[in-house]
Amino acid sequence: MRQIILDTETTGLEPKQGHRIIEVGCVELINRRLTGNNFHYYLNPQRDIDEGAVEVHGLTSEFLADKPLYEDIADELYQYLQGAEVVIHNAAFDVGFINHEYRLMGFDQPDMKAWCDVTDSLHMARKKFPGQRNSLDALCKRFEIDNSRRQLHGALLDAEILADVYLMLTGGQNSLFADEEETDTHVEKKQFDKNRPALRIIKASESELQEHTERLNVIKEAAGGKCVWTDTSSAS
Repeated sequence: MRQIILDTETTGLEPKQGHRIIEVGCVELINRRLTGNNFHYYLNPQRDIDEGAVEVHGLTSEFLADKPLYEDIADELYQYLQGAEVVIHNAAFDVGFINHEYRLMGFDQPDMKAWCDVTDSLHMARKKFPGQRNSLDALCKRFEIDNSRRQLHGALLDAEILADVYLMLTGGQNSLFADEEETDTHVEKKQFDKNRPALRIIKASESELQEHTERLNVIKEAAGGKCVWTDTSSAS
């Protein structure tokens, strides 16, 4: 299963007002694992950047002056996204800008939803946490994800953070004991000496038990109120 986590930065809020994309950042997940096959470009928009936008992402016209145009990277981005599930926080914003860029080029398939599946993680978060703040920063705080590097918005950094958020939104890790590569699942049975010394039992301290309980509560909230480790209703 190939998924791309995508984010963009722009010169302003509305493509209908001529605003353009100035940064595209993507990270790739295959079977819910980061592959390192990232996609990242800064872009020259050939227009001024709104002051309010600069305050958000810190990208200036001077910095972007020698960067490629969108049309220079458009085919590479199309090939990178094609056929994948693309996860975006507030997808309507980014999709609107991407489609606008391809329309300006006269691209024959300007709607990205025609060549990849789009999932809106903001919509997912609102369903999971109705009535609560569901910005990327708010979700990082809720899931205890470190976003201390996020002093300003940045497309690649935000895509990396969103990947962590998305995995938590959709159930966390596949396995607590997953290795980086597939391993042989065959386990050789071993016989132990029946006269071996008894194992030493080390009990958790009060502070360790408290930390354990707090972690289980985070997992339970992320799983929509269901957690086998806290559900004692079926205990005998």
